[in-house]
Amino acid sequence: MKIALITDAWQPQVNGVVTTLVELVGELTMLGHQVEVIHPGLFRTRPCPGYGSIDVAVRPKRLLRAKLDALQPEVIHIATEGPLGWAARGYCVTRGLCFTTAFHTRFPEILQAALRVPLSWGYALFRHFHRHSSGVLVPTEGVLTMLEQRGFRNLRRWTHGVDTRLFEFQAAARVDHPIGAATRPVWLFVGRVSYEKNVEAFLRLELPGTKVVCGVGPLQDSLCERYPQARWLGVLPRDQLAKVYAAADVFVFPCRSETFGLVMLEAMACGTPVAAYPVDGPLEVLGPTHAGHDETAPGGVMHEDLRLACYGALAVPRYQARARALQFSWTQATQIFLKHLVSVRED
Repeated sequence: MKIALITDAWQPQVNGVVTTLVELVGELTMLGHQVEVIHPGLFRTRPCPGYGSIDVAVRPKRLLRAKLDALQPEVIHIATEGPLGWAARGYCVTRGLCFTTAFHTRFPEILQAALRVPLSWGYALFRHFHRHSSGVLVPTEGVLTMLEQRGFRNLRRWTHGVDTRLFEFQAAARVDHPIGAATRPVWLFVGRVSYEKNVEAFLRLELPGTKVVCGVGPLQDSLCERYPQARWLGVLPRDQLAKVYAAADVFVFPCRSETFGLVMLEAMACGTPVAAYPVDGPLEVLGPTHAGHDETAPGGVMHEDLRLACYGALAVPRYQARARALQFSWTQATQIFLKHLVSVRED
């Protein structure tokens, strides 16, 4: 099958959406499908406002049209709602072609945090974007329910996976790692240092040991200045990142608006349990919980008091976190993705 995948998030960007799409394309290719990725690197770009390290395509409509006309794909999947996503949506709607989309990121929350755009405005815009989609792929049941309540239609569940060979199990937190000498316990955050990640909720926690932040973003300089006691590692190659995960005692996930949270799976695959708030992403990723505010799951602990979740996660066996991660595979995720695709000429 000839698949056109249009995305504003692609390498060299480093984030969960890029990781998801790269893994997906690899699996699809191994299955014999022809996947053409249309990404910002094929166009003239400029830095995204507020996210200078991310380049977005500038006026891509004409060139994208030419690429899709030449490709003549059997199916079209639009992965993001950026300039390329809007251009591809317009192409499909104008020609009466069927397509699928995905809801990877809660951009309305980002717009509210960064620019104070009302949530209702942001979701109205995104509802319009996805209105003609034959299937809107969402990663969790919680996100699907939330979008349904906001008037989105044609929603489809699509889970993600983790590379359990790259992120290999460590029965004990390893000492030969890029962090350097560190007082235990080691508390780790991996992700963009940006508005929606709520990183400061982690940094201001009163915890013994060492806090480590791996990632960059628009809030990095200000947070580095205010929390110099944390270890700031920036962006690491994925093989080095795996060693950092394996060196941590607990992975702290402070985000309240994540649609999934792939970094939690990567940490758990290494055996590192997760501390998080009981919100959509962690509720899906960490596993079934028992009732109450202190919710211990196979992959970690969730609590409205993140500090208590951190202490609780220290007691979660590393083999248990790994076992939960093994329930997510890219092979399974790819099969679900294929099931949701539609022919461009589907009646």
